[in-house]
Amino acid sequence: MTAPIPTPAEAEAYPASYYAATAQAAPVRPALVEDVEADVCIVGGGYSGLSAGIELAGRGYSVRLLEASRIGWGASGRNGGQIVNGLNAGLDRIEARYGREIAAFVGRLVKEGNAIIRERVARHGIDCDLKDGQIFAALTRQHMRELEAKQALWRRHGHDDFEMLDRAAMRAHVASDLYAGGKLDRSGGHMHPLNLALGEAAALEGLGGVIHERSAVTNVEEGPADVTVRTATGAVRAASVLLCGNAYLGRVSPELYDRVMPFSTQMIATEPLGERARALLPTDACVEDVRWVLDYYRLSADGRLLFGGGTVYGGTDPEDIRAKLVPNMERVFPALKGVGVDFAWSGNCAISFSRVPQLGRLGRGVYFAHGYSGHGVVGSHLFGRILAEAVDGDLSRFDTFAGMRWIPFPGGRRFAVPYAMLGSWWYGLRDRLGV
Repeated sequence: MTAPIPTPAEAEAYPASYYAATAQAAPVRPALVEDVEADVCIVGGGYSGLSAGIELAGRGYSVRLLEASRIGWGASGRNGGQIVNGLNAGLDRIEARYGREIAAFVGRLVKEGNAIIRERVARHGIDCDLKDGQIFAALTRQHMRELEAKQALWRRHGHDDFEMLDRAAMRAHVASDLYAGGKLDRSGGHMHPLNLALGEAAALEGLGGVIHERSAVTNVEEGPADVTVRTATGAVRAASVLLCGNAYLGRVSPELYDRVMPFSTQMIATEPLGERARALLPTDACVEDVRWVLDYYRLSADGRLLFGGGTVYGGTDPEDIRAKLVPNMERVFPALKGVGVDFAWSGNCAISFSRVPQLGRLGRGVYFAHGYSGHGVVGSHLFGRILAEAVDGDLSRFDTFAGMRWIPFPGGRRFAVPYAMLGSWWYGLRDRLGV
């Protein structure tokens, strides 16, 4: 199994973003330059790998984590920072595809990733500007009916932290005339995603885990008794290996390459808005609308509007992120017309065809988790825990997810991008028509 190695510049520096510019001080971890042994080797220094590593180190396992660039370099350090409960695929779609029993199983754990984040922040004193409140915004009456149906569905699964918002109530949370209403999830929230990842890395090290940055994996070889993970300058021999690279795993595992498709999403950060910031979002909740091609936004700790949206399938970046997002931002908040934009960036996520994350095992000792489909903040923390449970001998939840049928993209990855673009165009048209 082979994979491309990041350039030296990619390995050394974080992509320019508001998060990188405001990150907590963190050490540059040394690259792997020798052959070592561990109980578990984790490939990928994002939320999945960090979550699994903390769980395993806390149970007494020796853990080595290999990151090709820097901790949180990928989606974990560039995302919208929104803690949105659930998976991308709704519980109704999961029930239709996998049955009532699987839907009930997923319904019991859709908020667990959120709880893991909050527990880690509290236990390890992670400074990541964690705030409460997340809103789904509806632009049409049809959107409101969809939110009402989702509220009823989640209630049937035992979750009732939601408040439906009519147009006036929505206006009290979001100073925009664009919305017909919305739904407030009081248990959701938002935070500084890169600082969360850096804090979790420090927590892992505090539990005895060892992290190597600038250590791109070139080969994974499974032997009769253990697995060897090689980089250009060293190797880790371990009983178990966790592949947690998601959209940035590349060809480390050819078996996984076609299972997911990378897509990029973009963000901008305005100049500090001062008193205007609280006027825009009086309750400081984060917001995402319910369209197929959605907008999402929130306030930063220093009073900027962080505004994201757009989708580019295949994982490429648009030529001008500001030109793409600023009109969308001004549509939501006309009062921001002409405001300065200090940062613009992009990053890749990985989408599965079913929109359900995938867990599985390759051979005896190589496990993987990927395909969070835009809901990776909570999903990755949950699936990291489930990976750790499997390594520790409890396969109950792992086997349930691993047994959910994998559905390939029609035509494989070669045709996945045009297929997804066609679907995006169709659903984007529905968004514009309000149906």
